[in-house]
Amino acid sequence: MLELVIQTALEAGRAIMQVYENPETDWQVERKADNSPLTLADRRSHAVIAAALAQTPYPVLSEEGEHRPYAEREAWHTLWVVDPLDGTKEFLKRNGEFTVNIALVRHGVPVMGVIYAPVLGRLYAAAEGHGAFVAQVDAATLQVGERKALPLPEAQQHRPYRVVASRSHRSPETEAFIARVAQQHAQPDVVSAGSSLKLCLVAEGSADVYPRLAPTMEWDTAAGHAIALEAGCTVTRADDGLPLRYNKADLLNPFFVVERGC
Repeated sequence: MLELVIQTALEAGRAIMQVYENPETDWQVERKADNSPLTLADRRSHAVIAAALAQTPYPVLSEEGEHRPYAEREAWHTLWVVDPLDGTKEFLKRNGEFTVNIALVRHGVPVMGVIYAPVLGRLYAAAEGHGAFVAQVDAATLQVGERKALPLPEAQQHRPYRVVASRSHRSPETEAFIARVAQQHAQPDVVSAGSSLKLCLVAEGSADVYPRLAPTMEWDTAAGHAIALEAGCTVTRADDGLPLRYNKADLLNPFFVVERGC
């Protein structure tokens, strides 16, 4: 199913770009109940993904779809967890750091993940037991280039210890975490990124740790979690060190830390 998911993410990215690149398109920006933005691009991406995943036997939990009550969802031992447009704030800022996130979750654990950043032409993907890879995508043809296994050795060479933090959600807890890192590593780098690209930077070896000490939802992290695991990283709760779990009664993630395993 990985190839189906990759093609679906690419098509969803194309739907997003048709909105993003057309200055005459009404983006139809709305505010959801939690005050987060929703655009025409979110809705179009969701439609593409929902139609494609309807071919599979598994239900879909999407940020922009209907959220079934836990009394029904708890029987979903295998499901898709989807964010059709992760980083809508980055989309609205037009900085290109937004992604399509699609994950397959089995018994609370992400076992497949695809993340596509259409402006960057960057595709990350992983499946349990088969490793993770990154590739460049031709935006015009959606052809996927050479698949390079993660982590990328060159990304880890000759650089200081690096922390990646949110571009739009830097909390006091994150600042305190960075201060502690500075006590352990001389002059660490701190870089910012939007959306699920932060998990990808750790997975590919461009960063060593990503502390997310601010709220996220399951669809924000499931795909990146799968990719990070297959790239040899850990994704654990900040409070007790246990792995993040999915399809919980409360879809809000606890604070967590993504870290290279070596």
